[in-house]
Amino acid sequence: MRVFRVAAMIALWTGPAFAQMPNLNLLQDNTPPKTDEQREQEQATDKAYKESLKKIPDAKAANDPWGAVRSTDAAKTPPAKAPPAKTTTATKSKTKTSSAPN
Repeated sequence: MRVFRVAAMIALWTGPAFAQMPNLNLLQDNTPPKTDEQREQEQATDKAYKESLKKIPDAKAANDPWGAVRSTDAAKTPPAKAPPAKTTTATKSKTKTSSAPN
């Protein structure tokens, strides 16, 4: 019974180690080299593909679903800057200061 336990433990330990082994392909693909006609055909298809890519029109601007809602004038003109408000002693005394952090 002890032998079966040892065999089971060895099998459990070697499973994850075997899964980490690289997958080596010892059988080489025996494909024949390409002929001149096949190379010319591939070059012709590549050339036709590149030419068809040139025929595709440029992409339009991004679709803006809120474009009709926003006014175009507000985006073009920056908001007017208001002059900084001067503080007086009367406004300083009205402001509350607390020592508690927010």
